[in-house]
Amino acid sequence: MPDLTPTQWMLAVLAALGMGVSKAGFAGVGLLHVLIFAFLFGARTSTGIVLPMLLVGDLGAVAAFRMHARWDYMRRTLPPACAGVILGAAFMSRLSDATFKPVLGWIILVLTLMQVARMLRRDWFGDVPHSRLFAWGMGLLAGGTTMLANSGGPIITLYLLSVGLPKLEFTGTNAWFFFIINAFKVPFSIGMGLIDRRTLFLNLVLSPVIVAGLIAGRWLIHRVPQRLFDGLLLAFAFLAALRLIGTF
Repeated sequence: MPDLTPTQWMLAVLAALGMGVSKAGFAGVGLLHVLIFAFLFGARTSTGIVLPMLLVGDLGAVAAFRMHARWDYMRRTLPPACAGVILGAAFMSRLSDATFKPVLGWIILVLTLMQVARMLRRDWFGDVPHSRLFAWGMGLLAGGTTMLANSGGPIITLYLLSVGLPKLEFTGTNAWFFFIINAFKVPFSIGMGLIDRRTLFLNLVLSPVIVAGLIAGRWLIHRVPQRLFDGLLLAFAFLAALRLIGTF
């Protein structure tokens, strides 16, 4: 068990709660746990600590929203996402946070602004979001970023928003996508020594908090209108981009 102060434990509980809420559909809230666990344990080490907890949230989200998944969109993005995980694992020891984070931030920022433009003018960018090239590009980017920093959420959020999925279909598709990808990441993280008995015990302690966040998020998603839901996700993605760039 990591030796944490009471304040650090409070931050870890807050991060776990946010993780559960994000898995219930509010994907942008996932920035919270990425930032907190990176602060507590370091960017690289935190990826192994967070991964089993993400799988706990994924299982809960799949159980709650499994009937709403759109497998046609997952079939387009899962193969390149798996390739992205492999590439991310290969580069993990070579690519520094200082290099990687700003690049990812600018990519997310540009994609967010493009989606806002499409919401204002539906005819802009035509059928680009539905093209195979766009799906493969987003899948590859999501796989690489989730392996390197558990931060693929904004990428898939923007993809699923750009193809116009309603909030329940968005949540079900997002849940299955990350359950499969996070399970695929486990052998790589174990091989790099990022998951061990010490980190798994911390995961066990925080798992009930993740479930509580998932229940709270599931209650919220049925009460938030579609337009507000889309706006919140874009706002979270925008904030995530600015944080990665280093604006705050």
